[in-house]
Amino acid sequence: MPAHTSYDVVIVGGGHNGLVAAAYLARAGRSVLVLERRGNTGGAAVSTRPFAGVDARLSRYSYLVSLLPDKIVRELGLNFAVRKRTVSSYTPKGAGGLLVGGDRTRESFAELTGGEREFAAWQEFYGMTHQVAERVFPTLTEPLPTRESLRARIDDETAWRTLFEEPIGVAIEKRFADDLVRGVVLTDALIGTFADAHDPSLSQNRCFLYHVIGGGTGDWDVPVGGMGALTDALAGAATAAGAEIAVLHEVTRIETDGARAEVTFRSQGKEGKEGKEGTVAAGQVLVNASPQELATLLGDEPPVAAEGAQLKVNMLLRRLPRLRDRSVDARDAFSGTFHVSEGYGQLATAYQEAAGGRLPSAPPSEIYCHSLTDPSILGLELAAEGYQTLTLFGLHTPARLFAADNDGARAQLLQATLAELDAHLDEPIADCLALDENGEPCIEAKTPLDLERELRLPGGHIFHRDLAFPYASESTGRWGVETAHANVLLCGAGAVRGGGVSGVPGHNAAMAALGR
Repeated sequence: MPAHTSYDVVIVGGGHNGLVAAAYLARAGRSVLVLERRGNTGGAAVSTRPFAGVDARLSRYSYLVSLLPDKIVRELGLNFAVRKRTVSSYTPKGAGGLLVGGDRTRESFAELTGGEREFAAWQEFYGMTHQVAERVFPTLTEPLPTRESLRARIDDETAWRTLFEEPIGVAIEKRFADDLVRGVVLTDALIGTFADAHDPSLSQNRCFLYHVIGGGTGDWDVPVGGMGALTDALAGAATAAGAEIAVLHEVTRIETDGARAEVTFRSQGKEGKEGKEGTVAAGQVLVNASPQELATLLGDEPPVAAEGAQLKVNMLLRRLPRLRDRSVDARDAFSGTFHVSEGYGQLATAYQEAAGGRLPSAPPSEIYCHSLTDPSILGLELAAEGYQTLTLFGLHTPARLFAADNDGARAQLLQATLAELDAHLDEPIADCLALDENGEPCIEAKTPLDLERELRLPGGHIFHRDLAFPYASESTGRWGVETAHANVLLCGAGAVRGGGVSGVPGHNAAMAALGR
């Protein structure tokens, strides 16, 4: 139970953003209580051993870092590091493929497309996004700019039109001719986002923007020690600054008059005993949960629920599989993002099938191997014997497709997804899977409904709701974390400039709470 009955700040939820906020506020001298429903902090940014008796600590849900500002790591004194991947991506096609990264990129483009045009277009396009990244990323931890001030800061009308005004499909089709290259570009617009390349809502553009601005470079890096290393460091920073963290405490209600709040919670009992209900008073409440959960806690009408659209698969292999493309080493292919069935036409077909109520016949997905860049997540024996992890993220599988039979649809989709991968391998991926202590293959799959149940992600949406452009609108406050209640702030992924493992909403909610 909490040590006191009143705090300056109560934070609902101990995910990484809640921990960031707790650390900043406690360091500023505020008394802070974090109430976390689960038995551990971290939310979706955790490392676990999912396979019985196997010493492999996987980033079970979120797994790469791009949007976490060095500013947060530095200011909170976190003992946390990331490593660069030597290869950006590999996309197989027939007996060959496209390898992006290192000295072979130009040659790989030429072999795929038969000339220099696509490589030149690639260089020009990502030169443009790199410039946008350099100018936009620093604004994420500042008060929200206006639309016009952000446009002026970018100072490139072509870039502004491409990313902020017209569907990203327009630019992709105008700049690139090769279907495979087009698909590789489009994938960054579809991670956790169910949309067509030409969706007029521009939800795909917003997703694309956040995937190319991280760190001012757009690089996606591997967290050393797994994603749990970050949240462990954040929890340590928060408690070292004086914040109190209470796990197994589920918040059930928030009542506020705009100046003072009362937070009701239920603690989980031990050994099957019923937990106890309690309340704490707070001057401010920060909610590290979805907008739907916030509305429920306040007794307000929840906004329209979001819908996730991804399959998440974790695997442990005895060894990497052999590729049909003999020109590329499997270690290079899997150390970056390995694209499967993600040609431009394939992505369009998968979207149309899913929008029509059917699981994609050729499910698109992307895969990477954490342990090639950071073997520390493996036990010493596993690492010595050549074991490797694989993380697969499937696209265009909205939650609605699992509503009637989650288990059956999951099994069907997993089988089809692995079959698409096997088409590019010289041996079935199943032959490479490690076995747990019970003799079962080391593979687990999570649908949007699984993520909703386990993490309370609304509809399994990994961003809590569709991402927003990083500028102010009529409905946003100074920091993009404000709510209708003056002393209640949203510090989760559903805040403006939320989504991904970034700590940005936590930082911004702390700044808003401090009146900065």
